Amino acid sequence: MSRKKLNNEERYSTKKALLYSFAGLTDVINFQFFSFLIFTFYWAVVGLNVNLITIGYIIWSIWNAVNDPLLGALSDRTKSKWGRRKPYIIAGIYPLCIITIFLWTPIRTDQISLFLYFLIIIIIWEFFYTMWSLNQTALFPEMFKNLDERAKANTVIQIFQVISLLIAFILPSAFIPKYDDPQYATEYIYAGIAIAIICAVTATIFIKFGLKERIEFSRDPETAPSLFKSLKYSLKSKAFLTYIVANFALWYVFGMLPTLTPLYGDFVLGIEDSFILSLLLAVAFISAAFFILMWRVVLLKFGAKITFILVLIVFIITLSPLMFASDLTSGFIAFFFVGVGLAGALMIRDVTISAIIDEDELKTGTRREGGFYGINALIVKSGNIFVFLSISLVFNSVGWAVFDPVGTTEQTIFGLKSLMFIFPAVVLLIGLISMLFFPINKERYQGLTEKARELHAEKKSKIQTN
Repeated sequence: MSRKKLNNEERYSTKKALLYSFAGLTDVINFQFFSFLIFTFYWAVVGLNVNLITIGYIIWSIWNAVNDPLLGALSDRTKSKWGRRKPYIIAGIYPLCIITIFLWTPIRTDQISLFLYFLIIIIIWEFFYTMWSLNQTALFPEMFKNLDERAKANTVIQIFQVISLLIAFILPSAFIPKYDDPQYATEYIYAGIAIAIICAVTATIFIKFGLKERIEFSRDPETAPSLFKSLKYSLKSKAFLTYIVANFALWYVFGMLPTLTPLYGDFVLGIEDSFILSLLLAVAFISAAFFILMWRVVLLKFGAKITFILVLIVFIITLSPLMFASDLTSGFIAFFFVGVGLAGALMIRDVTISAIIDEDELKTGTRREGGFYGINALIVKSGNIFVFLSISLVFNSVGWAVFDPVGTTEQTIFGLKSLMFIFPAVVLLIGLISMLFFPINKERYQGLTEKARELHAEKKSKIQTN
């Protein structure tokens, strides 16, 4: 490969960010479609007890404790003519699209059969999702090398992700007239087929045109640590430990809001039509699209640490109207304000972990995106346990262990409101406290990326010489 071609590949361009964004488009459509409707489907439509759903998610999260770090470490150590990430990206996405359809075809003879189907299918779904998601996400800090590039690229990526969220939340309503009505169980399959086709197409565009791995990292698999050493190195990083607590808080909210919105919209706001319910959640992400550029300005001015702290504070404030909304109009206003905090949360996560990966590479000499993203995925996905423990706690306390659309009370309404605001606010506050101790300020971030650039130039020179 010529030096000129290498330099062209390294230079930031909007086209490069656009093509990479198709990976996020695929990822978010699939994941948010899952998050948005999986609980409502298995609890309200097919009638699985909320306690069995919670047990299923706990077992699923234990599986993630092995699955995510293992795939991350394996990816870092993979050396092939296609690169470190591409084999897993291709092997993960197409089976994932097929499993996305089978999520909605459970065996409904009894609670145990239904529970076993639910557990097995979400574990299989998660395996292929991690194989795809972890590896495409790990390319971000590799392809975009400093705060300026990452802020620019992330602006494009998050606009694409807002589009993907609209698809994930609104498209199902074209097939499912009412999300919590058992008579529309078959329509969930049709929605799954539509989502699977869209994801297969957008993923193929990314694989064909947007998937780039840099030559200077081609020998890193030779020195990448084993799974247990990767865990040890990652968990010794103060920056990573403080980051994952804050990121866990964001993912707790990301898990809670789409999971509860169908029920919150129906029983708190009195919205039964599935399209209006989908539009309600979509409003938050449409709002987020308007505020992405604002957060980019904040990020470039104050750096990742201060911006992350501001995001957590703003997110708590903008979630508070959900506690007081009581009808369609106030609901839409509340979800619009959610978008302000949401935009910052979408902007800041990958930009911050990228600096941690740069710092680690300078210490070890090896680029370990897969290891960090694998452990990060383990931690943030464990947030699903806390999401469903929270839901189970509230639903059991208000007599909703089994779905009963008639038996709603003032306690039920308060429980749904508290799950949408009080529980997330407490977790976000914990994340805020953790982020105060994050050691990489703006100046150190810039220093890390500059030193990493010099290291990459040395690696490239050695490879070209040989």
